[in-house]
Amino acid sequence: MDADDGYTPTPVISHAILCANRGRSEHLADGIVVTPSHNPPEDGGFKYNPPNGGPADTDVTGWIQNEANRLLAAGLDGVRRTALPRPRPHNYIAAYVGDLASVVDLEVVRSAGVRIGVDPLGGASVAYWQAIAQRYGLDLTVVNESDDPRFGFMTVDWDGKIRMDPSSPYAMAGLIGLKDHFDLALGNDADADRHGIVTRTSGLLNPNHYLSAAIAYLYGADLGRRVLEVPVGFKWFVSGLLDGSLGFGGEESAGASFLRHTGEAWTTDKDGIILCLLAAEMTARLGYDPGELYRQLTERFGSPVYRRIDAPANQEQKARLARLAASDLHTTDLAGDPIETVLTTAPGNGAPIGGLKVVARNGWFAARPSGTEQTYKIYAESFVDDAHLERILEDAQRLVGAAVGNT
Repeated sequence: MDADDGYTPTPVISHAILCANRGRSEHLADGIVVTPSHNPPEDGGFKYNPPNGGPADTDVTGWIQNEANRLLAAGLDGVRRTALPRPRPHNYIAAYVGDLASVVDLEVVRSAGVRIGVDPLGGASVAYWQAIAQRYGLDLTVVNESDDPRFGFMTVDWDGKIRMDPSSPYAMAGLIGLKDHFDLALGNDADADRHGIVTRTSGLLNPNHYLSAAIAYLYGADLGRRVLEVPVGFKWFVSGLLDGSLGFGGEESAGASFLRHTGEAWTTDKDGIILCLLAAEMTARLGYDPGELYRQLTERFGSPVYRRIDAPANQEQKARLARLAASDLHTTDLAGDPIETVLTTAPGNGAPIGGLKVVARNGWFAARPSGTEQTYKIYAESFVDDAHLERILEDAQRLVGAAVGNT
């Protein structure tokens, strides 16, 4: 437990597990986080991180869920109890903050005098950002120190719900309004495993644009690096980050982590704090912010247009979407182009994607049910222009709506 009885972010738990288990083969550490993450407060969740430090796989979480429901239905009959000593206090802040120099260069940030504003969106990272500023002498201001468990200070999201999503322009409206006050304005969700990056030149960066810039900065944009496409879920990156075969794991919903300077794993869960700090390092070293770096990348490689939309769906509709097959799509074209591929498994590892991805020559869309809310998500990208993207989205909504029974 935290030595000061404070909040502990998800990536800090992952970091602590890996550090505790380094060089050990028995009596391994694991961890538990209870959080709404980036979801509405009423959709809070129970996270379990096994000894590999990453999100538990569905066989583990499924067993926990089924056993918990069985015990609840039985009135807790059969629950085993034992007299354990009080949990040992651990200074998570000192351990995590003190180790940051092994994964990001904060001296270059300090020396360059990058002015940083941070909004933890009422989440678990408030005390961590304060400690980071003090420990490394950064020009960093925490613009919102609230830890209101109701998140009553939040601006509502696209559907009128409170959602601490740092990739949403609705949730990040406060920071976007401060973009001219800082070189960078940064945000995290409630458990700090996601990041939001606001720059003077670009405003709130699209999550994929920032991930592209981060990868280009860390590894080079056109060096022939291997790219692995896996289903949604950071659990698919755990083994690769652990053995160093993956240098960077990232997902569309503003979550990522990367290796230490030594090539060893930093965390095997998403870490929104180091992704925010990497944006500051990039700005300090390059002399321009990640938005400008992404603009330069589009000059070299083109400028795809991307958007994600969410739509309401009940449990039955979500289940239908997860079971969709290529034969369920009664069409042969997407936005006027012949459909080339319909995927229900990921090319990188052959695992089911829990939905499907439809690919044509000039664009694609993917659809899947949310794992945490009563919604489904459609992701789409066009290699032509905004108007073409709108046609892809219209076709996607029509096809998916018909397949799941939405009217």
